[in-house]
Amino acid sequence: MNMQFETSYGCDEALRKLATQNVAFFHHREQPIGALRPAAVAIVIAAHHGSPTILLTRRSRKLRAHSGQWALPGGRLDAGESAEDAALRELQEEINLSLPCNAIMGRLDDYITRSGYRITPVVLWSGEESDHLKPNPDEVASIHTVSFKELTSPSAPQFEEIPESDRKVLSMRLSVDQIYAPTAAFLYQFREVVILGKNTRVLHYDQPRFAWK
Repeated sequence: MNMQFETSYGCDEALRKLATQNVAFFHHREQPIGALRPAAVAIVIAAHHGSPTILLTRRSRKLRAHSGQWALPGGRLDAGESAEDAALRELQEEINLSLPCNAIMGRLDDYITRSGYRITPVVLWSGEESDHLKPNPDEVASIHTVSFKELTSPSAPQFEEIPESDRKVLSMRLSVDQIYAPTAAFLYQFREVVILGKNTRVLHYDQPRFAWK
C-alpha cells in the first residue's frame, strides 16, 4: 500500500525509498496520442538546505509560446524518443542538470493541454542540493525550488470555476506565485501520489483561459 511521508524526512535514502514505492504503486494513465503533440516534463526531487524539494522554472520571455510562465523542465519529444529520454535531455538542456537513467522513478498521468499537447510527467531523483544549477538563458529565466512542506499545505490547491469551461480550473498557491494547470496539475498529482500516498487523478481539471493558446 502507499505510504505518506513523515515531516522528519530529509532528502535522503529513506525518502527516496518511500517515493519510489509510492510511484510504483500508482498505476499511471496514458492518453491516446491521436493528433496531439507528445511532450514530457521532469519532476525532480532535489534538496534545498537538506530538505526535500522539487525543481520549478520560469520560462524565458524570449520564447514564442507561454513566455514568462511557470513550468517544469521539459518539452516536445524528438522522433523515436521516450518520455523518460526527453525528460533527461530537457533537464540537461534547460538547467544543466545531468541525471543517469537510474534516477528515473516512474510516471504520473498524462495531461492533455488546450494547446494540443499530451504531456507525460516523469518523476526523477536527484537528491543533491540545487544551488549549483544554471539556467539556459534561451529557455529558462530562473530556477526555483518548492518544498514538500509547502506542496502539502492544505491551502495550496485551489479549484476555480470559470464561465468558459464546465471543468474546474486547478492552481497551486505557492510562495513564488499562484501556478496554474498544466504545471499545477503535475504539482498537485505529485503531492497527492508521491508525498501523500493517494491515488488522485487530474486530467479532469482545466487550464485558465490565458493558457489555452
